[in-house]
Order: sequence, then structure tokens, then C-alpha cells
Amino acid sequence: MASSTEHARLALTMPRLSRYGGAESFAWRLAGELAARGHGVDFICARCETEPPVGVNPVVVGRFGGLRLIKTLWFTWRADGLTRKGGYDLVFGMGNTVNQDILRIGGGSIAKFWQLSKRAWPAGFPRWFKMLRRRLAPANWVIHRLDNARMRRTPKIVCVSHLVRDWVVEAHPHLNPDDMEVVYNRPDLDRFARVDRAERLALRERAGIAPETFVIGTAATNFALKGIRYLIEALAQLPEHFELHVAGGRNPHKYQRIAREMGVEDRVRFLGKVDDMPAFYGRTDLFVLATFYDACSNAVLEALACGCRVVSSALNGSARFLPEKWVFPDPADVEGLAAVLSRVSGEERPEPFFWPEDVACGLEPYVRMIEEALVRK
Repeated sequence: MASSTEHARLALTMPRLSRYGGAESFAWRLAGELAARGHGVDFICARCETEPPVGVNPVVVGRFGGLRLIKTLWFTWRADGLTRKGGYDLVFGMGNTVNQDILRIGGGSIAKFWQLSKRAWPAGFPRWFKMLRRRLAPANWVIHRLDNARMRRTPKIVCVSHLVRDWVVEAHPHLNPDDMEVVYNRPDLDRFARVDRAERLALRERAGIAPETFVIGTAATNFALKGIRYLIEALAQLPEHFELHVAGGRNPHKYQRIAREMGVEDRVRFLGKVDDMPAFYGRTDLFVLATFYDACSNAVLEALACGCRVVSSALNGSARFLPEKWVFPDPADVEGLAAVLSRVSGEERPEPFFWPEDVACGLEPYVRMIEEALVRK
């Protein structure tokens, strides 16, 4: 990437300056790349949770008030004031801010999220109560209004997948999809790579996995949204040597009870936060993402790069990179899910994964569009 000859004053806005979380990690790396190219970079955030990249100046506005509603409005108001008065050449937004030159959308609209994600909760009272809580939360309605405002006021919108772009246009019909760019997240293909048979066997032995065990892996923070209930129910329809290993999450008690009720408690492992995800993928036979809503799952791409068979629901932006036969339509269809897992378990591991050359990804497209926008200004 050639160095820019014009050094500008830039502002990036996001509630957290952190390296934990997909969007946060992206923002940290983008800020660092822009600073390395000689630009003056202010990172406007509510919280600074890590050391900033070299050359990046954190501008911390704090978190006023104890309610989510107040925190959301406070950050929007303070970030807007700072970007208006800061004399910046360009503002790059990644949060609920309404005034920026370029906006990166990491997920669809809140209305679309509600529509799709509600099916993650069982029909009847659990689903009804979840939706009632969402609709009664003032912060959600504020976010909805902010979403409408930023979509109308931002000159340049970039989405993290074609699926997100489709969701955004469906929720905001005034937008022209041809005017919106799509830039995918790209996993570190040096870190996430295939292991040979000997290393794979060693990883499984260290994790206490018997040679005959077929490991189905998944990664989830929000167990309901990622379909863990339905994966457990599907596991009950699979042979005894199949196990489900869940990376991530905080409190699995409810799902351990479901596994016990389904008679598969000894075949489900909740691993909590996993620091070494390449090793997790390396010992996994098949990775599954039974999500009801995912903008562009990094885990699917990472598992694919590590040589796993990978299946995903169609409600995930990175499912675009999978063969059609590895994509299933409905994560709540337990019989269909079990059938897909059973069928794909008998297939060969995929060929080494190479990123398609015609698919924009990573930091470079963002740096290019920022510097091109600076030239136009």
C-alpha cells in the first residue's frame, strides 16, 4: 500500500477503544494503519480499554448516566459536538453517530435484527416476553431513530457483507445498493491455518478427546442467538460418538439443563472463553454456526481457513464463502440441522482456503476510500 503524500486530520468514532470484539479490533487496527501513514488520528470514544495504536490520540467523552438510553445519547451528542468543532478533514463513523463522511455498518438495522432474531427464542411466552422487553426499552427506540438519521445523512456507507447491505436497503428503501460498498472482514490467514495430522492428533489428545469422537464445534457469546438450544436437540439425533463443543459464552446452566433433558449432557462441553481459537478449530471435525442473525461471522471464515468442514445458516453474511450444500435455511429446523450435520460429517475436509481475489476485504479498501475522499474534498 503506497504512502499518502497528504497528511490529514481524521476522527474515528466508536463507543469503545478496545481490541476485544470484532468491530473494536477492526477499529483499533484501522486507526493504527491511518496513523502509520502519517495522518493525525483522533479516536473519539466513551471508554478507552486498551493502549491506543502508535500515533493515535484517544478522545474519551466518558459514560454519563447509569441507563443505556442516557449513555447512548451522551456519546452521540458529545461525538457530534467534537467532530463539528474539531476541524477534521474527514470523520469515519462506526457507532450510533449521525454526522460522518463515511459510515461502516457492522450489522443491519435494529428493526431487521428484531424481525429475524426473535425466532431464537421459543415460540410462546419466552418469545413474546423477549420482544416486549425490547419494545419497552427506550434505548432501543432511540437507536432506531439514530439509525434512520445516520442512513439519510451519511454520504458514504460501507457494509461488512452483501447480506448486511441487503438488510440495510430493505429497512431503508431510499438507499441505492449500487452506491454502497461492501468490504468483508478478512481473517489472519497466517494465524488461522490448517494443521497436519500429527499436530491435530496432539491437539485432540491434550483436550482429552478420544480418537473415535467426532467433534462438532461452534462459537457463541449469545447462546440463544447462535442457536445452541437447537444444536443440542440436533445432537440428540446423531450417533453417540458425536460431541458438541461450545467456545465462548458466560452462563451455560440453562443449556446444560437442556442437554440433560435431551440425554446428551455428557456429550456437550461448554468451554467458556477460549484464548487459543486456532487450536480449537484444529481439533474440531466440523464447525457449525446455527445463527439467527450474523452480519459476517469471523468464526466461519477462521474455521474454513483451519481446514474444518463448515456449515452455517443462511442468516450469516460469511455463508457466501461456503458451498451451497453447506448452507442451511432454518437454524430452528432441528431435523434439517441434524441431517446437514450427519451428511457433511461424511464428506472430505475442504481444500486449503484462499481468499477470492475479486472480493474486497481487510483494511486496504478503507484506507483507499478515505484517502480518495480526502482528495475529492
